Amino acid sequence: MKSQDQTISIAAATTPNSGKPDALQPRRRLTLGSAASVVLLYLWAAPALAQELAQSAVVPPAAQPGDAAQPASESAAGVEVAQTEVAKAEVTPGNSPAVLDEVQVTARRKTESLQKVPIAVSVINGDFLNQTGAFNVNRLKEALPSVQFYSTNPRNSALNIRGLGAPYGLTNDGIEQGVGLYIDGVYFARPAAATLDFIDVEQIEVLRGPQGTLYGKNTTAGAVNVTTKKPSFTPGSAVELSYGNYGYVQGKASLTGPLTDDIAARISFSGTQRDGFLYNVATQDDVNDLSNLGIRGQILYNVLDNLSLTFAGDWTRQRPEGYTQVVAGVAPTLRAENRQYAAIAASLNYTPPSFNAFDRLTDVGSPIQSYQDLGGGSLTADWDTGYGKFTSISAYRVWDWRPSNDRDFIGLPVNTVSAATSYQEQLSQEFRFAGDINDDLNYVVGLFGFHQVIKSNPVQTTALGSAASRWLLAGTANASNSALLDGLTQRLSVRSVFDSAALFGQLEWKLTDQIRVLPGLRLNYDRKKINYDAQVSGGQDTSNDPALRAVQLAQLPQQTYADDIDDTNVSGQITLAYNPIEDVDTYATYSRSFKTVGLNTAGVPNIPGTSNPDLSLATIKPEKVAHYEIGIKTRPFRRVTVNLAAFNTDIKDFQAQVQDNSAATSRGYLANADKVRVRGLEFDSNARFGEHVSVYAAATYTDGKYRKFTNAPLSLENTGRPRPNDVEDISGSRLPGISKFATSLGGELFTPGSFLGRAGDYFTGADFSYRSGFSSSATPSDYLNVDGYELVNARIGFRSSKGWDLYFWTRNLFDKHYYELLSPGFGGTGLYVGQPGDPRTFGVTFRAEF
Repeated sequence: MKSQDQTISIAAATTPNSGKPDALQPRRRLTLGSAASVVLLYLWAAPALAQELAQSAVVPPAAQPGDAAQPASESAAGVEVAQTEVAKAEVTPGNSPAVLDEVQVTARRKTESLQKVPIAVSVINGDFLNQTGAFNVNRLKEALPSVQFYSTNPRNSALNIRGLGAPYGLTNDGIEQGVGLYIDGVYFARPAAATLDFIDVEQIEVLRGPQGTLYGKNTTAGAVNVTTKKPSFTPGSAVELSYGNYGYVQGKASLTGPLTDDIAARISFSGTQRDGFLYNVATQDDVNDLSNLGIRGQILYNVLDNLSLTFAGDWTRQRPEGYTQVVAGVAPTLRAENRQYAAIAASLNYTPPSFNAFDRLTDVGSPIQSYQDLGGGSLTADWDTGYGKFTSISAYRVWDWRPSNDRDFIGLPVNTVSAATSYQEQLSQEFRFAGDINDDLNYVVGLFGFHQVIKSNPVQTTALGSAASRWLLAGTANASNSALLDGLTQRLSVRSVFDSAALFGQLEWKLTDQIRVLPGLRLNYDRKKINYDAQVSGGQDTSNDPALRAVQLAQLPQQTYADDIDDTNVSGQITLAYNPIEDVDTYATYSRSFKTVGLNTAGVPNIPGTSNPDLSLATIKPEKVAHYEIGIKTRPFRRVTVNLAAFNTDIKDFQAQVQDNSAATSRGYLANADKVRVRGLEFDSNARFGEHVSVYAAATYTDGKYRKFTNAPLSLENTGRPRPNDVEDISGSRLPGISKFATSLGGELFTPGSFLGRAGDYFTGADFSYRSGFSSSATPSDYLNVDGYELVNARIGFRSSKGWDLYFWTRNLFDKHYYELLSPGFGGTGLYVGQPGDPRTFGVTFRAEF
């Protein structure tokens, strides 16, 4: 029977022949005459309910807890940093999952303790995701204090680790992600993928710090590895049904088994529906709902005894009516009184449905939708050559984004159309070879290629309405001329092409029984091209009035430009690992990393005094990252682990959003902030008390600052400050989106019993998370600060010894009011809007495996 881990934990990698009887294994083997050898990829377990729980996996029935683990296949597990394969005991009625005296991993083709792997990584298993309702990346942040995720819609999403990854609140397809998202070893380039539902997940690993010497795609802040469940030669099925308030319905199913003696398949499905958390008083309908469908299929072909191929394909469809934000307040600005919100709203006889965001009311008048389709396929080959492991991962992916937004967030016809469609295709190829040179030296080398095209589909459209003149031109003679801007439309055709190639590798050298050194190196080449063409039409005919035409183009710029840039970079890292005494392991790492050149795909300022775009700003310089980290991992008692890490990251030429000084209204674009620094401390621990109680805890302290940023955009309250003072020097200010303190704490109590005559365990669990306040604006503002908040989630139920669970759950148990983020409203009037966090939800879930 499958062990029921209900914790943040390690889940085992599945070997290509997993579950296949020995009698069916073909006795053929492919060898390699001569080859380099390799692999060292490492993994470190973090927040777990109990280390013994947290690092469990199924072993054959004959195996006993404590037996040596068998080597795992790197790509079969879909994890590029390390694989784990640890013993997992069966749960019997009246007993908790068995606990191992020593957790074993085989990341480097030899058995070793997980605690000895010198890297900061947290691992969450699929059972924990299911029982806590964490069905997408956004909900991971409650269990992992080092993770931040912000999203106003799928395209405008930012996944950050330790406060770094993507500029806060920025929508720009031309920037690279600092946190890589990988699913079964395939890199997902668009941040929208982080909003998709997890489908049949085995485990998720979150690595902190630069990842470049063991990864195909370079990332400066970390990586999120999602590993799905693999095809098995043992027939199996699983179903899960959930029902809750707000019309929440979620169904999941999977089916696996053999097709032939050498071929196994797996197909998985997930569907989620939920009513919206906001109510539109204008349409008498709820908005910001969920409507997700996803399917994933895999075929495993054991070509030879030492060669396997895995074909995988997936498709996800989302059709929500969303997403919008609600009015949260009004800030005074430096504009004249007749150009501020109160006067403008009064002149239009407008009052929003509420100034209390937690009434969850909106009156947006334009249709809103966040439709997206994301899918693709991959082929993974694993070949054990006898001299090392060769892995190839070939993948193709596509993303189709079709939104419609009301960007003024109110019921007035100001910005009536905002539809920044986007279509993306990507191709990626990774080759990796890994093995041991001798008992004291092993290495991994890899080659990675990536091609991506992102384009409007066919155009991105922005249009203004009949209230735009009064809203945007208040205080001028043109404010009363509604025809001037009514119907003014910008149609943008943009196409960007990204190509990159990399050679990477890492060694591990065992100097003594206590000291290891791990150097790594990466050579990276990038080329990026952009073609940008924004044309403006509609509104009042100003063909014979250049002055009025200039007023129109100040609101919706018209420009055309193209650029082509390439860059070559060498980066690397070195780690020293030291084991002074038993159950105490330390490490120190120094990394030099980079984020490649960026493109401005949303326009650039004009050259001062002209209508010509400043092409020098079409591309931006790469980030240069220097990262330092030390850590200690201990096991003071048999069932207790305590780990600490301290880090410091300095970034030069930080890619940020800055002010457009050439237009009469504020318009942001990408540029480089001189210097940024993020430093902090991390703690995680887990413990098991007796056979029926397990707990975990994690905490972070993160201090992120702009060390030098002299041309930041104006804060909300400084809107209207005249030139040349219409930028701010925010050197020394805190970075947005970073809570200085964040914690998570949870546990589970279980006891043997029976339900309707069926043996199993009753269990109850709770998870607490806290984040201190943070700035929700690129430039700190007194009005755009999100207050700290704490959330409590809980569950109670019965876990049968026959493979089914029934439990009741609640999220945000105490119905805490909190913001996910705050942002300025449209047009610089002082109005600001917010995205309230989810209210209390509750429901019931039934799961069964057979």
